[in-house]
Amino acid sequence: MKAAACARYVARNMAELRYLTGYPPHLIEQVAALRDQGRLGDWLQQRYPDGVHDIQSDRALYDYAQALKQRGLKNTPPLAKVLYDSQQHPVRGTLGTHTRAARVQGGKLKTRHEIRIGALFRDAPEPMLRMIVAHELAHLKESEHNKAFYQLCEHLAPGYAQLEFDARVWLIWRESA
Repeated sequence: MKAAACARYVARNMAELRYLTGYPPHLIEQVAALRDQGRLGDWLQQRYPDGVHDIQSDRALYDYAQALKQRGLKNTPPLAKVLYDSQQHPVRGTLGTHTRAARVQGGKLKTRHEIRIGALFRDAPEPMLRMIVAHELAHLKESEHNKAFYQLCEHLAPGYAQLEFDARVWLIWRESA
C-alpha cells in the first residue's frame, strides 16, 4: 500500500508540475518541496524583488518589443503588431505566438509579422516578460526551435534558460496560490 500511495503522490506532483516536464528530477523535487512548504512565492520574490513591471498596455508592449528588436535584431522585418492576448494560456500550450500573414498589396506580396503575448505576463516580473518577448522575436530569424534559435534568445535576453525555468516555476506558483 505504501508503494501505491507513493505512486499517487508522484503522479499528482507531475500533473501539478507539468511545466517542468523534461527538467532533471532533482530540480523538480526542489520546486515541489518549496511548493509543499508554501515557500515558492518567497523564492520568486527573492529572485525578482522588483515584482510586477509597468508594461501594461498593448502600446507599451509594442514599444518594449521594438526596443528589444532594435538592440538585437536590426536587420529583421518590421513588426505590424505586438499585443497582450487573453487567448494565450499555458494550459492550452502557449505563452506567446509569432505569426506571419502574407497579403497581396498591389502587385507585391507583403508579409506582416505579429506577436501576441499571454495576458498573464502583465503580472510577471519584467525579466520573464523579456524572456517571452525575446523568444517570439527570435522567430523573426529562426522559425525552428534549434540551437541557433536558442543562441539568438540568449543574445536578446541574457540568462534566457534560467529565465525560462523561473517563468515555469512562476506559472506553477500562480496556479497553486
